[in-house]
Amino acid sequence: MNDQLLGQYYLDDARWTFSYYKKLAEGAMAQISDEDFFRTLDSESNSIAVNMKHMAGNMISRWTDFLTTDGEKPERNRDIEFVILPGTTRNEMVAYWETGWKRAFDAVEPLQPDDLMRTVRIRGQDHTVVQAINRQLAHYAYHVGQIVYLAKHFRSSEWQSLSVPKNKSAEFNAYLEEKINSTLREDRLDKVIDFAAKNRDL
Repeated sequence: MNDQLLGQYYLDDARWTFSYYKKLAEGAMAQISDEDFFRTLDSESNSIAVNMKHMAGNMISRWTDFLTTDGEKPERNRDIEFVILPGTTRNEMVAYWETGWKRAFDAVEPLQPDDLMRTVRIRGQDHTVVQAINRQLAHYAYHVGQIVYLAKHFRSSEWQSLSVPKNKSAEFNAYLEEKINSTLREDRLDKVIDFAAKNRDL
């Protein structure tokens, strides 16, 4: 595989992974009430709303003029991302979340294999584009995991699994094998959710 093909494969995979984590978080958020959306486990923990606000703030800073300016914008107030102001609504947080993701996708979509070894800066440190993308993927996965954990905790026994249910791995593998010809990588999460729903109904 030549460098161009490898670079394109990497970019396609990165775009898919960003989309996957966005969808995973939204699958969790869709299951919770407005009250739980803003709820914290204790005084030191973050709510789902705070995780979303922080992620969106990070995205807007990191991906605005991604190739030409430092990813830590001088106008960013990171500390306020961890504060939910009185009167803030769930719809406002979701709109901000969407703004952040749009900024990320608008920056990543046009990238070409030749861009991957270009140098960008984050907090004054040089990164290749590959390193910057990987940094963001790891960061978003970390916070999406927190969102899913909180939603699952709040829903308890009513949680609708977004991953393979406990003690069902072998059955899921068989299920996926049946669907393999009609299953694209892009809809794997949908297949997992469908499998989990079928097992709930048994």
